Amino acid sequence: MTTEGQRKISSTIKSYGQGLLGFIRKRVSNDADAEDILQDVWYQLSAMINTQPIEQLGAWLYRVARNKIIDRYRKKTALPWKDKRDEEDEENSSFSPSFLIAEDNPETAYQERMLWKQLTSALEELPAEQRDVFIWHELDRIPFAEIAEITGEPIGKLISRKRYAVLHLRKRLKIFYDELVDS
Repeated sequence: MTTEGQRKISSTIKSYGQGLLGFIRKRVSNDADAEDILQDVWYQLSAMINTQPIEQLGAWLYRVARNKIIDRYRKKTALPWKDKRDEEDEENSSFSPSFLIAEDNPETAYQERMLWKQLTSALEELPAEQRDVFIWHELDRIPFAEIAEITGEPIGKLISRKRYAVLHLRKRLKIFYDELVDS
């Protein structure tokens, strides 16, 4: 790595380090995971710094961090919906799997794992912009204003993308839902 590249990385770490770590900490369960993700972001920056110019460095860093957080969630085993959401928020959500919050037994655990598998599969079918907005807002509980700040997109556009994602997910998961309700 060139001296210029090292200087860029050092100044970037000084400028964005604390804010980026705070951003990550809000979205992961513990500080160790947050620090690991931050290290991955810095590693990716060091790999990119000499290959191609990054126009909006701050936005790029937050997008990489968000993607690393999503990757970490996808790698973990399926968690029950109760771990992902506050109970009072479930009533107001446009995507609420309230039918799974029954008793805690092996069958319910299996159904929840299957739901996460189906949801992940359905999310992968979406365009990246719709998928990201849905995950940030519904699963990560990031407000639209914060998403708009990170992405630079208008809030109305983000709401529209989420709406299309929800419509697709409802259609795609309806068969799965019907099977669970009928069984």
